[in-house]
Amino acid sequence: MSNAFKISRRYLVASDFDQTLSFHDSGLVLSELAGIPAEVFERKIALLAIQNLVQQGGELAYLLHHDPEFRSQVRRDHLVQAGKEARLKHNIEHLTRVLESGLDDFRFDFHVVSAAPQEVVESALEGILPANRIHGTQLTYDSSGQVESIVQVPAGYGKVAVLDDLQVKLEIAADRIVYIGDGSSDIHVMLHVNRRDGFTIAVSESKKIAQIAKRTVLSNDALSVLIPILEDLVGWDAARIRAFFEAHGFVLQEWNKVRTDSLTICKPEAFAPPAALGAAS
Repeated sequence: MSNAFKISRRYLVASDFDQTLSFHDSGLVLSELAGIPAEVFERKIALLAIQNLVQQGGELAYLLHHDPEFRSQVRRDHLVQAGKEARLKHNIEHLTRVLESGLDDFRFDFHVVSAAPQEVVESALEGILPANRIHGTQLTYDSSGQVESIVQVPAGYGKVAVLDDLQVKLEIAADRIVYIGDGSSDIHVMLHVNRRDGFTIAVSESKKIAQIAKRTVLSNDALSVLIPILEDLVGWDAARIRAFFEAHGFVLQEWNKVRTDSLTICKPEAFAPPAALGAAS
């Protein structure tokens, strides 16, 4: 009976990488390494967004495969080096250890699902998270290391497909899934998780994502995502959470709970009265 109870308390925790576990977009780091100015990268990304050619988050993969400048200058070695130079949030290793060791009767399987190239994320998280827990964009290369083809891009709905596949493999119920993200590319997967009574955490104040996520946590420390997990899933109060952090050598120096209302207010004269509209017709 106790084993069955523990299985029922098993969760899948999936996190984005760029600007969720790291501070910057890996595409910017990669562009710099390949000698492509940041403003050129950002302009190309913005154009793809306007054109809606690819799902949000999949722009870098598209550039690596289709853009002449990126195809000619970027090699697989650049992707690996970009991961080495990625600036990670603090204490990701501690986060993975805490989740994998479990909390009370709760067990957590931690995975990273990202549209960033697999080589970038693996290199960035080397020694922190095994490669089989990382699900990034899959690319193939020719003999020179140039991108030859795109196999899979976990962006937009692609993240939903990866998450569903993990759920089946791990035999975890839909309401035992936690997803952590920061931006527009996470909207599809967060809506999917919420619809099936899972739990979503935003790590940015982006209105598009913060309005969807069930909790929002802002910090430069990866351990911060433990707060909503401990409160809303495990059921601990603030005192026990503080004691838990202190037992692991950390102090919650500042913990501010803020509710933000976002408003747009117009003057009444900005709208035509119904009578005027009728008279005009």
